[in-house]
Formats: sequence, C-alpha cells, structure tokens
Amino acid sequence: MKLYQVRKGQFVYYNNELHKVYSVKPLYKQSVHLIRLRDLTQHLTKAARVERYKPQNLDSFVFNRQAFTLCNDRKAEEGDYILITNPHPDSLDYYSLNEIEIVSTVEKNGVITTKSNGIRHSEYLLMVPGRKEDSRPIDYQDGGNMVDEDLNTFESDQLETNNLDLEMPNIGDVYKKSNSDILIKTMVVSIHGETIFLGGDLQLSKEELADTTKWQFLYNLQDK
Repeated sequence: MKLYQVRKGQFVYYNNELHKVYSVKPLYKQSVHLIRLRDLTQHLTKAARVERYKPQNLDSFVFNRQAFTLCNDRKAEEGDYILITNPHPDSLDYYSLNEIEIVSTVEKNGVITTKSNGIRHSEYLLMVPGRKEDSRPIDYQDGGNMVDEDLNTFESDQLETNNLDLEMPNIGDVYKKSNSDILIKTMVVSIHGETIFLGGDLQLSKEELADTTKWQFLYNLQDK
C-alpha cells in the first residue's frame, strides 16, 4: 500500500498475519503502527509492507487469544463483542473504524457499549465466540487450507517466540490497567533501555506492558 492509503482502524496483513492499524505517523521511518489481533502486541512497519483486508460476514479470526466469527444474522446481546465496520458516531460518541467493543445495554435501534458509545445495529458485525463451520479463517493471508486445529497449533507454537521480539511502545501511548476493579489509565512518559516509565511513577518492562491480561493499549496522544 501507499502511505496515503493507510488509515487508522484498517485491517491489514503484515508478515502474513492479520493486524489492525492503530496509528499512522508520516514523519517516522516506520510510519505504520500496528496491533497484531491474535495477541494484541504492537509492531512497526512501512506502508509498502502491509496489504489491506476488509472484514466480512462469516470471517473468523483470533482476537486476544480467542477465536471469533463475524456474523450479521442476529443483533448483539449484553456481553457480546462487536466489530464496528460502518461507523457513524454522533457528536457525543467516540469510536472509529474496526473498533472492538463490548455491549453493555441493548436498545431498539442499537447498543450501548461499556465505553458509553451508542452504536446502531447497522454499524457493526457481531463477534460470535468460536469458528463457525462455514466460516473463512482470515488469520493468515497465505493460510491455504489450514483447518482450525492447524491454526491453533501454529499460534500456540509461535506465541513464546513472538513475545521475545516485542516492539517498544512510544512516548504518548496511553494504556488502561486490565486486572483492576478501579479504572486506571496511564501514559508512557519516557523510555530508558528496556524500562518503560509511565505516569504515576510506574516502571515496567516491555514484556509486562505487552501482557494483555494486565494492560490494554488505548491510543497515542498524537492520534487524538
């Protein structure tokens, strides 16, 4: 792809795996910042090394180590995951293309998510846990005829190796603590070697910050 074609939120293939663009920074040498969907690790690359994919009904993929199938045959219910594929936010809502959110309340014309966004039923695809029998796995661009067992085995074998090659976060990256009953958000304020310094006098390694059971990446301040 050309740099001007890359947009925040797009699903793209990079190194044969499905990612989502979370930031585009034209002044950086590696200007396209990605999140790999299957484990939510961050990766940096150039526009020429990614290829866009538009998610469709009955596509299946792993998100945060859990398989889902995209479906449009029913409306979301409380607790469901949704993928926002046709965003038309009102002035008080904050969401964008291919955001993944959890439904908190279901109303006649749409849903309210746990992020307090009001999303119409026409704006999302439901993420049904598991791979439906007639689904199309899209985890790998050149997956060939891989079946579910092959995909799961490949992912399991690769997790440890991939986590050893984690990308460093960027100054201004904002994270939310996942394993806390209290809402905690903090920002990367400086990086020294392998140590990440966050607001609130927190110091973490890149492995700790990439652990999605503890921390969730939200956005970079330059994207706001």
